[in-house]
Amino acid sequence: MNDSEFHQLAEQLLSSIEEHIDNYDGDADIDSEINGGVMTLSFEDGSKIIINKQEAFHQIWLATKQGGYHYNYQDGKWICDRSGQEFLSMLGNAITFQSHTPFSF
Repeated sequence: MNDSEFHQLAEQLLSSIEEHIDNYDGDADIDSEINGGVMTLSFEDGSKIIINKQEAFHQIWLATKQGGYHYNYQDGKWICDRSGQEFLSMLGNAITFQSHTPFSF
């Protein structure tokens, strides 16, 4: 993958997350903001989840209260380089943990 493809895929991911959160019908109260390729999700308790693009590695990085994770694009999905879990699944679990409300993508 070249830099242009990476940026396109990463921007699609961030946009889809933002759209899902903005249109979510559940009880989770989440504020989302994208600034310079970094998405910040803020919760009522003051905690945050940070999602950012790492161009040099062509990875998406996720920072949550539960830890930090790095994702590579494989077979049409962002996959954790340690656990092999899919990004949106792990993000949904992190949002559930930090919002204290069930959340899924």
